[in-house]
Amino acid sequence: MTILEKAIETYGKDMQLTVAVEEFSELIKEICKSKRGRDNRDNIIEEMVDCYIMLEQLAIIFDISTDEIGEWLDIKFTRLENRMAERTQNEKND
Repeated sequence: MTILEKAIETYGKDMQLTVAVEEFSELIKEICKSKRGRDNRDNIIEEMVDCYIMLEQLAIIFDISTDEIGEWLDIKFTRLENRMAERTQNEKND
């Protein structure tokens, strides 16, 4: 059993889902502080790591495989690439 599986077993799925929401909101808060000019790079890194850990736990909780995540990453990266190409083309036409 991994440490993440043990955390889910120890605290329960519902609590870990709540913690995930809390961690994501803490990252949002740090990003907002940065946008207001605060030098909080280390805080952003720490919160990103917390979110990464919670994303891993979400994959366990919802039984999502790394293959499924990889497939969706491919889809999302392709979509982003297409949107950027479209934007570049539109800017050239303006």
